[in-house]
Amino acid sequence: MSDRTGPLSDLRVVEIAGLGPTPFAAMWLADMGADVVRIERPGLKPLIPQNVDVLNRGRGFVTLDLKDGGDRTQAKALIEKADMLIEGMRPGVMERLDLGPDTFAATNPALVYGRMTGWGQTGPLAQSAGHDINYIALSGGLHAIGGAEAPVPPLNLLGDFGGGAMYLVAGLLAALHAAQHTGQGQVVDCAITDGAAHLAAMIYSMHGAGLWADQREANLLDGGAPFYRCYECACGGFMSVGALEAKFYSELLHLLGLDGQDLPPQMDMERWPRLRDAFAARFKMQTRDHWAEVFEGSDACTMPVLSLKEAPHHPHNRARSAFTTLAGVVQPAAAPALSKTPGLARPGEERAGMDIDQLLKGWSQPT
Repeated sequence: MSDRTGPLSDLRVVEIAGLGPTPFAAMWLADMGADVVRIERPGLKPLIPQNVDVLNRGRGFVTLDLKDGGDRTQAKALIEKADMLIEGMRPGVMERLDLGPDTFAATNPALVYGRMTGWGQTGPLAQSAGHDINYIALSGGLHAIGGAEAPVPPLNLLGDFGGGAMYLVAGLLAALHAAQHTGQGQVVDCAITDGAAHLAAMIYSMHGAGLWADQREANLLDGGAPFYRCYECACGGFMSVGALEAKFYSELLHLLGLDGQDLPPQMDMERWPRLRDAFAARFKMQTRDHWAEVFEGSDACTMPVLSLKEAPHHPHNRARSAFTTLAGVVQPAAAPALSKTPGLARPGEERAGMDIDQLLKGWSQPT
């Protein structure tokens, strides 16, 4: 569309409707100005109405039955005009529909073909069902997250969106860069298991160096350290503490009123339980909002744990316009911030139900 702005405003993307990471990746591309069209199957009844589903923003859809010959022909015509395609089917499904990468090798050789799955296109589990929690379980990441008693799934942030969607976006843009120089597109085989494992590179590094025990709540960044965990306050709210460096730890002790106390040294791991108890008792004496005021603007790396309802109203988030409201839904704004060609979150109903013939006509014009 001619009125689009952003660093990817000359990019055309076809998204095959899917769940979780594929719409998130498409949303990010749309936020950055890409002209994204989602192909949905007839009769689809989404759990969340399209115009208020955050993951659907910035684009609308065309309804095509990919099992129908005529509709499939229209889908092919659209993909032949695209720079990128995003799909999240099980391996082989798009090929059976005659919409796999080889179908477009001659008609659109520069096409970047993004494939988003949990297990990847190859491997013993490639055809198995799974969800975020299963993928991060096999990456090693889930084992390291949670209390000592049991792993705790980190929502679906580590898998679907961190190890999945954002790795898909990175792969798509890398392949696009190559295509712009060579004229040849390629397949981006994005597996959540791969991405989640890659995100844990530093943890694997520390484990390999003998600096990370292969158990939960026993390490520097997993809640084991008294100065890197959350503490309950008198009101039932929580404060997050991340005072790793000595100077920040000293500030933490000072603002807690513990700097004159007989406490174990910061890095004495054997006596961390005693230190945790001391911090827990002190935080429990006051409300979260009291402690938030005490630590505001300090270098103690201690912040209140805000709810989804509270976070958009925090002064820092408001100053950076980190959240916006579309269709009455408060949601994260486009990110990251760019100085010259910033992205922009647009309403999801922008092109809802667009006529496929009109769309093809528009995409026949140069960007």
